[in-house]
Amino acid sequence: MTEQLGWINVLPEIILLVMACVITLVDLGVTTRLRSLTHTLSMLTLAGVAALLANQASVGSTTYSLGNLVVNDSMGLWLKCFATLAVMVTLVYGRPYAADRGMLRGGEMFSLSLFSLLGMFIMISGNNFLLIYLGLELLTLSSYALVALRRDHGDATEASMKYFVLGAMASGFLLYGLSMMYGATGSLDINAVLRAISSGKVNHTVLVFGLVFVVAGLAFKLGVVPFHMWIPDVYQGAPTSVTNLIGSAPKLAAFAIVIRLLVEGMLPLAIDWQQMLMLLAIGSLAIGNFAAIAQTNLKRMLAFSTISQMGFVLLGLMSGVINGSTVSAANAYSSAMFYVITYVLTTLAGFGVMLLLAREGFESEEISDFAGLNQRSPLYAAVMAVTLFSLAGIPPMVGFYAKLSVLQALVASGQALHIGLAVFAVLMSLVGAFYYLRVVKVMYFDEPITATTVAAPTDVRVVLSINGALVLILGILPGGLMALCAQAIVKMLGS
Repeated sequence: MTEQLGWINVLPEIILLVMACVITLVDLGVTTRLRSLTHTLSMLTLAGVAALLANQASVGSTTYSLGNLVVNDSMGLWLKCFATLAVMVTLVYGRPYAADRGMLRGGEMFSLSLFSLLGMFIMISGNNFLLIYLGLELLTLSSYALVALRRDHGDATEASMKYFVLGAMASGFLLYGLSMMYGATGSLDINAVLRAISSGKVNHTVLVFGLVFVVAGLAFKLGVVPFHMWIPDVYQGAPTSVTNLIGSAPKLAAFAIVIRLLVEGMLPLAIDWQQMLMLLAIGSLAIGNFAAIAQTNLKRMLAFSTISQMGFVLLGLMSGVINGSTVSAANAYSSAMFYVITYVLTTLAGFGVMLLLAREGFESEEISDFAGLNQRSPLYAAVMAVTLFSLAGIPPMVGFYAKLSVLQALVASGQALHIGLAVFAVLMSLVGAFYYLRVVKVMYFDEPITATTVAAPTDVRVVLSINGALVLILGILPGGLMALCAQAIVKMLGS
């Protein structure tokens, strides 16, 4: 019975694996330019998996299966559901762009996207160091291939090489750190590691030494300073449809493994890892925002913006344990979860507009390419403006409430240091507002360079409109998503 339940718990992963293989084989017989059959199969698979995950998450129970390798809890199930929806949206936005650039000559874009999502699922549900690492490698290897998918483009190939070399180094950091943890505690099981550390019988020096490498590996996956070197180059060099994929859903998986490893596995070491996260957050907020000001390429600007946004997520994660007390942990971690979900929603819309404006032979990734967009297409200019206002943290967009929830978690701790960090974060957000509003000014007040109207397929237009509307609606009514995040984190901490 337990084993049967175990297979039901990994049913979404099994469906995804089987369908990724089926889609790869079916695509061999597809000849249409837009790969309509492959695309439809991918969408149906993702929609079915998302519905299954939402149904499992609504039950709300926490179960361990397959020899304690897999944990199914409310937090993990919702993160997997949101990651699935994010990949669906990126494939809708990216298909016309990819077809124009010969990236759909084979169906690799669809099957690799599904394999990368499978990697995210394994990362999110892993309750074992080895399983989390395997999921991470499946995600990163698929991402390297996706970045290089535009075979005849030098920038994409260069970005893929940089991503591969730095990604291999980061994976090495993480694996070395996890091996140190295994050596110190004698287990790969996250619950067993927590019990070993809590017992106080493990050499603290070895634990902290391993912890440094684990945090360094996680910092790379989140893309925070000083492990941010790959983000601007990969975002700019990769085809925009792929940039949208690697800049959205994987952030949810990265957040999940930070929670699994640091909170569920190493909470007694919080005093050590919170200090590391604090330094990473300060560096990310400062360098991310100031470097973004100098950019003229919108993809590169959004890359540095991502670095600063992840700094905010770290602020939420580092304010959970105060003087050994975990009273404020649920509030802090749920604010970080809310932040990362809303960030993914917002960034999807931003890159969606960029993909929409791109056409054959023209990338539309410079800020100047958006000049006079409001005169050419008021709807898409409005969606982009809503996105940028949200990233800047201007009410009533959802980004404002995301920033507010993190700042509230910091201030609620009552620590002078945390209050100082909250003030610093607000000041850095003011710096960030400058480069976001500069793009809005270009869209609404500059003369258009071209008079061409913006045409888009119906599915792209509908999804983009819903995406932009959600950024605004969730800002006006954030309570539901906030409650969902709080409930998921409380159940995770209680299991």
